[in-house]
Amino acid sequence: MSLDCAASVADAPLSYVKEQSGRQIEEARKKIGITQRELARNLGMGVRWLREIESGNPKSKLDDHLRCTYRLGLSTGHILIPLLFAGQRMCFPRQLAAGDLCDLERLCVEVVAERNLSQLTNALTPRWQSPPLMAGASS
Repeated sequence: MSLDCAASVADAPLSYVKEQSGRQIEEARKKIGITQRELARNLGMGVRWLREIESGNPKSKLDDHLRCTYRLGLSTGHILIPLLFAGQRMCFPRQLAAGDLCDLERLCVEVVAERNLSQLTNALTPRWQSPPLMAGASS
């Protein structure tokens, strides 16, 4: 299986993320059976703006995508993971975009937490030194 890359991520990562996010938001909204009007009202935004978000309009704001994602109980992986790839100038595999990135997002958080916990533990663990041997002490 080849790892096709989402070329648009390398060229315009925010546009790609907003397009993918809009699809996920729309699918989740429909799956739980609420209308655009209901979700928009719940979020304190206009229906027209929610339509722009769901259509992946590049002018939509990421914080609005995140608000929708949180309200719908979605993982933020479809937003954050492609941005991590783009930030490292790496190609984002298309196969990842099609699935639920919740597990991958959770794993990333666990790795970051574990690394920071290990560093903190090391920094706070005393390094006891052996007491110096007394001159003339017998064995």
